[in-house]
Amino acid sequence: MTCAWIANSHGCKVDEGSIHPCIINGKDYGQLLYTLGVLGWLMLVTIPGGLFAFVIWLIVLILHRERWRNRFGVPPPIPPSPATASAP
Repeated sequence: MTCAWIANSHGCKVDEGSIHPCIINGKDYGQLLYTLGVLGWLMLVTIPGGLFAFVIWLIVLILHRERWRNRFGVPPPIPPSPATASAP
C-alpha cells in the first residue's frame, strides 16, 4: 500500500487503531496516512461486491440478448462510437 510505503520511508507508524503524527517536510500527514490506510480495508468489501455486481450484470445481459434473438431473430445493433461515425 502506498500509505505504508510513504510512512516507512519517513520513519512514521501507520495502523488502523489510531492516528500517529507523521512529519514530512515540516507538515503533519498523520491524518491523511491514517485515512488512506483505513480506506485500504474498504477494498476488501468493494472488490468482491463489484465482482458480484458484474457477474449479475453479465447474466442479465446474456439473458436479454438471448430473448431478443428469439423474439426478433437478430441481436440488437451496437451503435458506432462517435469517433468512427464522423469518418468518411
